[in-house]
Amino acid sequence: MNDHSVKERNFTPIIVLLTIVINALVAFLYFMPKYDTLSDVDLTILPFLNAVFNSFTFVFLVAALVSIKQKNIKLHKRFILAAFTTTALFLVSYVTYHGMAESTAFGGEGIIRYVYYFILLTHIVLSAAIVPLALVTVARGFNMKVEKHRKIARWTMPIWLYVSLTGVLVYIMIAPYY
Repeated sequence: MNDHSVKERNFTPIIVLLTIVINALVAFLYFMPKYDTLSDVDLTILPFLNAVFNSFTFVFLVAALVSIKQKNIKLHKRFILAAFTTTALFLVSYVTYHGMAESTAFGGEGIIRYVYYFILLTHIVLSAAIVPLALVTVARGFNMKVEKHRKIARWTMPIWLYVSLTGVLVYIMIAPYY
């Protein structure tokens, strides 16, 4: 074996499991009754943290894209792992908030209302899609399946960038109504 060979691992079971668990959990939160036990706790800091985590994810993804364009694979991997970390922190914060707080209604009117719901709807749909896409893309990268990694990364990167950016935009647009 040379230094560049990697023992290929089968990530499929964990990818399928995480995709189902994460997307089902987020969907379940929409219908789940909210807990009143912490009604005196101000949870509005959590949506702000979600926006911060999404912002960092966006920055890390752009940095990963720049580093891979410069053929710096080591730095690219580090930025992708950083993006996964901030995405995981976002998920914990998101689940915590939506498990304990009622949904906030958007109060804007006119054209901005349609813009907001378009951004929100595309954000939600692509958020569900990015879970398996990102996991498969990273698995192919770890297994050094370079061509397969590149093919899927061409789709994953712009979608993940869009999801992280629109997460921030949704927060900015709804923040006045918390």
